[in-house]
Amino acid sequence: MTSAPVRSPLLRPPVPVVDIDLARPGEFRLPGDRGQVRPQGQARALVRLHGRPLGMVSAADTSGPDGLWRALAGTAHVELAEQLARLRALDPTEASDGDTDESIRGVRRRALHQPPVISVVVATRDRPDKLRHCLHSLLRSQYPEFEIIVVDNAPADGASEALVRGDFTGRVRYVREPVAGLARAHNLGLARARGSVVAFTDDDTLVDPGWLSALAETFARDIRIGCVTGLIVPAELETPAQNALELQGGFAKGYVPRTWSLLDPPGDPLFPFSAGRFGSGANMAFRTDALRALGGFDTCTGAGTPGRGGDDLLAFFEIVTAGHTLAYQPSAIVWHCHRRTRDAVAAQAFGYGAGLGAYLTGALLRDPRRLPALLRRLPRGIRYAMTRSRDRGADPEAEWSRRLALLEVRGMVYGPCGYLRGRLTGPRVGS
Repeated sequence: MTSAPVRSPLLRPPVPVVDIDLARPGEFRLPGDRGQVRPQGQARALVRLHGRPLGMVSAADTSGPDGLWRALAGTAHVELAEQLARLRALDPTEASDGDTDESIRGVRRRALHQPPVISVVVATRDRPDKLRHCLHSLLRSQYPEFEIIVVDNAPADGASEALVRGDFTGRVRYVREPVAGLARAHNLGLARARGSVVAFTDDDTLVDPGWLSALAETFARDIRIGCVTGLIVPAELETPAQNALELQGGFAKGYVPRTWSLLDPPGDPLFPFSAGRFGSGANMAFRTDALRALGGFDTCTGAGTPGRGGDDLLAFFEIVTAGHTLAYQPSAIVWHCHRRTRDAVAAQAFGYGAGLGAYLTGALLRDPRRLPALLRRLPRGIRYAMTRSRDRGADPEAEWSRRLALLEVRGMVYGPCGYLRGRLTGPRVGS
């Protein structure tokens, strides 16, 4: 047998992505709990302990699946030692690698006295195959009361409608938003939501069975929490572009729960303008009344508009500045299917920058009195960003990283123009 844990590798496709729990030796599961698998050679794994995510590691072993599992577990105990120690400090009963009778599929959940009804909104546009997988994962959710609303955004044909009304009749509600724009689609879903909590994910995701439970439990901890975001990890790493995006940091915001509030501001020099650190739109939930009180999402932002993005960031910012607490809960897991080509990833990087510029423009136009506060924070924020950029210099794909960073900067410059174009064109916006 040869065993060689791989630490921080430059992964080459295809790399199987799996889900393992240190309390369930030898078991590999596919992302989104789609069943068991027996990978060989190498893998990248989301590592959990009794269901709680600790981090992602990579390892290789040529002796077979059991050897690969041991290699991944060994790597996890080294690379994720800090996370394991933190878990032991929080709850020693959950920190051992042994299984327990209380765990169900390795996940412990607090019993909610009155679980809120959750409305899940999935906006889609001409991707029925991805939508099918997303909906199947949602229907595997281990949560007592939820509804699913698919918002078909300016579709080119009736394929998504046929899918929902055919394969998911009686289980998924279908509505159509004829004007292109992710914010418009989300607002229609918000208007139709019946739950006291409304959650949003994208059609190119697979949600974890415990996603909704983790969201609900987090809201239940504090009535001041108006928004919860969660962990986003890759569902596949099959192309160089997907691996490059993951090496850039992907969508993950870490494995430690956090909260942001004006009452207890963090040390971040750009807070509360640093909404990109709070989470991402593929994994976010709001108290329905709180989001409606803000007027929903700004329709000059989001995919499908000249703004290209930023609808989620502006909603996060407005929730926090309205006096609510925003919580990040890594146990609320969504698996994302990264774009598969470098051109698509490059376009996505530009879109992220544009969305950031559009979000800041929208925030300032909504309340120009915010401008002095932003200007005061910019010098420290720029120094912080430059430090992070230097830290990325050791990236084995530094040239690609620099290209993506440059595209994001170009997008940020374009973002204000995109937002203003969206305001001028109004409902005529298309993509």
